[in-house]
Amino acid sequence: MLLPNAAGILGVMLVAQLAPHSVSELLANADRFHGQPVTIIGTMSNFRANRLRRGGPLYTFDLSDGAEKVHVVAFAKPPCESGAATIEGTFETVKRRIKASYPSQEITAHNVICLPDTVDPGGVKGKVR
Repeated sequence: MLLPNAAGILGVMLVAQLAPHSVSELLANADRFHGQPVTIIGTMSNFRANRLRRGGPLYTFDLSDGAEKVHVVAFAKPPCESGAATIEGTFETVKRRIKASYPSQEITAHNVICLPDTVDPGGVKGKVR
């Protein structure tokens, strides 16, 4: 079936971009995904809670598929701190300035979905608050 207009084509493209990907697939196609919304499946580790200079919270962790890992930043506390999760966010290649500038890939998480067996007992499963 042919789509009747450009809006329909754009809708199909957005749905295709938001289909879950592995971390390895994301990093192998970093140029294609740069600045794009992504949905990535993996395992959370190295969870850290920090404060921004202006006092707001910042949460960071790694997301891995067993072969590759990507750094994730969240401005709201995720409902879990480790285990299997799906991350919905924006993928970026950023420059870090530590002695020398180097590129690094990261996802700014808008939503962290934890599998039921990984939810913190005191937390609520679902959207980042």
